[in-house]
Amino acid sequence: MLIILFIVGLIGAVLIIGKINLTNRFSKEVKQLFSQSGDISNKTFDYNMLANLPEPVQRYFRHVLKNGQPYISYVRLTHTGQFKTNQNKDWVDIQGEQYFTTEKPGFIWKGVTSMFMARDMYIRDTGRLVVSLFSIFNIADGKGEKLDQGELLRWLGESVWFPTNLLPDENLQWTSIDNTSSKLTFSYAGLTIFYIVDFNDIGEITQLRTERYMGNENLEPWVGKLSDYKEINDIIIPTAIEGIWKLAKGDYSYAKFKVKAIEYNKPEKF
Repeated sequence: MLIILFIVGLIGAVLIIGKINLTNRFSKEVKQLFSQSGDISNKTFDYNMLANLPEPVQRYFRHVLKNGQPYISYVRLTHTGQFKTNQNKDWVDIQGEQYFTTEKPGFIWKGVTSMFMARDMYIRDTGRLVVSLFSIFNIADGKGEKLDQGELLRWLGESVWFPTNLLPDENLQWTSIDNTSSKLTFSYAGLTIFYIVDFNDIGEITQLRTERYMGNENLEPWVGKLSDYKEINDIIIPTAIEGIWKLAKGDYSYAKFKVKAIEYNKPEKF
């Protein structure tokens, strides 16, 4: 009996130490993220900036931003939701914590379930995805050009949570398609990525469509569905997002997140 209790206690101690180590590593990565980017809140949004943009894009910015809105430099948020690790697996509950920079593209996300902790990031122009089982064993550690593309796409798509980041500049352009959709193109660090963006009559973005690498495999159609818009911090943003792979064998919905809290221009960890 004493041996069993000792083994159980040892396993518990290893799990606790592993969780503490991962938490400390994540905190260091958040600091690294914020240290790479500057403050651009001295810039402000003006309706006159919209003059040459496609009509649905103008409708979007007039709906979600107020005239004089300062540009957002840093973002931190938490979310709840569900996640699937495989098309044939069941949904699992997930809690997430995420941080973004805008002057220099970057983000880091931590997702925690009862079984694993995932850290997804784009820091210093490099993407990485690390998945740890029980906060101890790394069962995935993805890097490389394909992941760089996917992580930059994630940063750009999730800019709907801080929409001054979607205003046009030397790297970001909107081009017209029709009255309900436009193409968003972003060029950075030798990559050019895009979304086909769908809008409703109100001016809300309802869907983002692109092509992403599914792991180290081929490019696959990907869709992000946005809903449940709310005014938070004087900006109207979607608080629900769903990620879907549009595969030949059928749709694979793998992430359904709900924003719990979001704060701007606080470059520090929760």
